Amino acid sequence: MKRVMEALWQREAEEKLPVIRLEIDYELMTLYDAMMGEDEEQIARSKQRLNELRSELLQWMT
Repeated sequence: MKRVMEALWQREAEEKLPVIRLEIDYELMTLYDAMMGEDEEQIARSKQRLNELRSELLQWMT
C-alpha cells in the first residue's frame, strides 16, 4: 500500500510541478510590469503570490 501511495504522490507531483512553474513565470512577468509602472500595490501582491508559489513548489519537490 505504501508503494501505491508513493507512486500516486509522485505522479501528482509530476503533473503539478510544471503548472506551478508556469504560474511563477507569469507572476514574475506581472511583478516586472508592476515595477516598470511603479505600481506599489501590485508589487506587494506579486511578491506575496511568489512566496506562496515558492512554498507550494518546495512542498511538491520534497
